[in-house]
Amino acid sequence: MSTSQTEQSDRKKYEFRRVIEDLKEYEGSGTQLVSLYITPDEKISDNVAHINEEYSEASNIKSKQTRTNVQDALKSIKDRLRYYDTFPPDNGMAVFSGAIDTGGGRTEMVTRVLEDPPQPIHASMYRCSSEFVTEPLEEMLADQGLFGLVVLDRREANVGWLRGKRIEPVKSASSLVPGKQRKGGQSAQRFARLRLEAIDNFYQEVAGMADDLMVPERHEIDGILVGGPSPTKDEFLDGDYLHHELQDKVIGKFDVAYTDESGLSDLVDAASDALADQEVMQDKAEMEEFFAELHGGDLATYGFGPTRENLVLGSVDRLLISEDLREDVVSYDCPEGHTDHELVGQRAETPEHTCEQCGSEPVEVEREDVIDHLISIAEQRGTETRFISSDFEKGEQLLDAFGGIAGILRYSTGV
Repeated sequence: MSTSQTEQSDRKKYEFRRVIEDLKEYEGSGTQLVSLYITPDEKISDNVAHINEEYSEASNIKSKQTRTNVQDALKSIKDRLRYYDTFPPDNGMAVFSGAIDTGGGRTEMVTRVLEDPPQPIHASMYRCSSEFVTEPLEEMLADQGLFGLVVLDRREANVGWLRGKRIEPVKSASSLVPGKQRKGGQSAQRFARLRLEAIDNFYQEVAGMADDLMVPERHEIDGILVGGPSPTKDEFLDGDYLHHELQDKVIGKFDVAYTDESGLSDLVDAASDALADQEVMQDKAEMEEFFAELHGGDLATYGFGPTRENLVLGSVDRLLISEDLREDVVSYDCPEGHTDHELVGQRAETPEHTCEQCGSEPVEVEREDVIDHLISIAEQRGTETRFISSDFEKGEQLLDAFGGIAGILRYSTGV
């Protein structure tokens, strides 16, 4: 996938994720919220006919309010479907409509259309419920790429997943392998035999954990990584302890010093060449470059204000945005001609604001999602945008320490 395609894919995933988050917050009374999923090969006319049938059926609902709300939702969906030709967009579409609770016994009718999701819709669905059905879309947005992780030495082991950009520890074990020094009263030969038996038993236990976790997912796994010190990892793999179908999935073994949960992250780092095409490694590379410039160069910027200013100047090569950033930017104009921008929480009230330059009372002129705001400027200046996961240490630091916004500059501006 080219840089441009990756950027468009990340942006599309973010926009879908934001809509899904909104849909999941909506609640309705009874079964008044309608979810409709249309596969790519379904005719729009067939779905319109189905909606007409459901509209007629809804006339039998005893509660007048429920009947009215369901029929209004179905009418809204039918009106939206009229905008489409014979078939839906390439990957299908989903339509959500219903009267949502807004508090104080009041409701508001909402209708949202999600066209051409990141992956094709595989199953059609029509459902009325007290909440919108978003699970099929959430599954599409799940991180792509699945790798099994195993780290072990003769003292402990951990197994888990690299799921897209996320490292998930799942199971751990501690061994009963004795140290190399034998206890008094045991012959060297007997002690060595008992120690080898303990090592063999531990390797079998680790393989059992991996098999239990990964065999059910073996057809979905893209590869398995094994890490640890030599000769442990070599003994483990050469001894064919893993299920034979998992053994065939092993794409590399790597030297890793730690075998606790942190060792899983070390394993992913050590396997960077094998994982070069995976999104998590691309994110790590961006953040490594940012931190290198931050500590030893002059081509790093961070925080909303400085990064925005550099974007406007056209000096940002890559805009780095945390996938978990959820804030709005409020723009103000004051009587003296100054413009201010302030970050606020997405669902927070707009705070009182005083012009930063002259102290006068400004007027709010716009409020929008900060990511949309920054990407709009970036696109005008030819700046690439990267969405960074917070599921690894430096990605988490981007969100927590730098406000979820940073950039790598083309040239230093002193801002």
